[in-house]
Amino acid sequence: MDSMFFDGWLPLARILVLGTLAYLALVLVLRATGKRTLSKLNAFDLIVTVALGSTLATVLLSKDVSLSEGVTALALLVALQWVITWLSVRSPWVSRLVKAEPSLLFVDGRFLHGSMRRERVTEDELRAAVRQQGIGALDEVAAVVLETDGSLNVIRAAQGSRTALAHVQGSPAEAQRHSVPGADPS
Repeated sequence: MDSMFFDGWLPLARILVLGTLAYLALVLVLRATGKRTLSKLNAFDLIVTVALGSTLATVLLSKDVSLSEGVTALALLVALQWVITWLSVRSPWVSRLVKAEPSLLFVDGRFLHGSMRRERVTEDELRAAVRQQGIGALDEVAAVVLETDGSLNVIRAAQGSRTALAHVQGSPAEAQRHSVPGADPS
C-alpha cells in the first residue's frame, strides 16, 4: 500500500544513489562541453537549462527511468546544445534562428517607444537600469540596450565612440549597415 508520506527506506535510498550518480554524470558532461553550455545568453540556453533540470528530476523521482536512460537523456540534451551553439558560431542563419538580436531602447536622451513596445519594456524599467549603474540623470546616458539574455545594458555618454552598438537592432550603425548596398552583413 502506497503512503502519501512514507513508502519505506528503499525508495529514499534509490533517490540518494541515483541522484548522486545522475548529478555526477551531469557535472562531468557539462565540464566536458565547456562553459558555454549553461551560459546565460538567450532563450535557447534557458530552454536547455530547464530541460536538463527536468530530466534530472525525472531520473530522481521516476521508477520507470533507469540511471542509464537518464544519463543518456542528459548527454543528448548537452550534445544537442553543443551542436546548435557550434553551428550558430559558424552560420549566421543558425545564429539568427536561435538568438534574438540586442535592441536599442534609449539613445541620446530619447526613449525609442516603438522598440520599447516591441520588447515590452517600460520607461520605469529603463530608468531603474540607469539608476542601478549609479547614474542620476538620463543626459549622462548615451544608450540603453536590451541584450539577448534580457538584461539592460547602460552605456554612459562619456564613453567615447559607439562602436559597441554595431549589430544592435535600432542603432544608427545597424540601420546604415542594412541600407548600404554591398555592406558587410557580418
